[in-house]
Amino acid sequence: MLARVAIIIVTVLSMLTSRTVHGLLGRPRNLQAVRLAASKRRAVAKLDGEERHTALNKLAQSGWAEVKGRDAVTKKYQFKDFVEAFGFMTRAAIIAEKMNHHPEWFNVYSTLEVTLSTHDCGGLSSLDVTLAAKMDELVAK
Repeated sequence: MLARVAIIIVTVLSMLTSRTVHGLLGRPRNLQAVRLAASKRRAVAKLDGEERHTALNKLAQSGWAEVKGRDAVTKKYQFKDFVEAFGFMTRAAIIAEKMNHHPEWFNVYSTLEVTLSTHDCGGLSSLDVTLAAKMDELVAK
């Protein structure tokens, strides 16, 4: 349903001048390219009920904690030095980009604080759980 709405919105926007479309959508080449970009955005459901409870328990076992006042999880990673922290961030960024799901993070020297929440659904989703697990796998390597 969300994908259909996005396609309708993109179609309407494509009827506007190319300058307006460029300003809003970042220079699409044609309507087909705009529709393809819209179709790649997938609707993600916010975790709730038993699924949320199970996910939070699993994340807590690996050091993730709920963020107070927000539907998100956070974890602090400690590395040997800045180069190791930055290397981890680079590897995590590649994974996040492939998932089209990007973390909030804050780095000072060898410490990295990561917060995960899915803005599209307004809270914790399966994307956050997956990215958290992938980030933890990177640290273990």
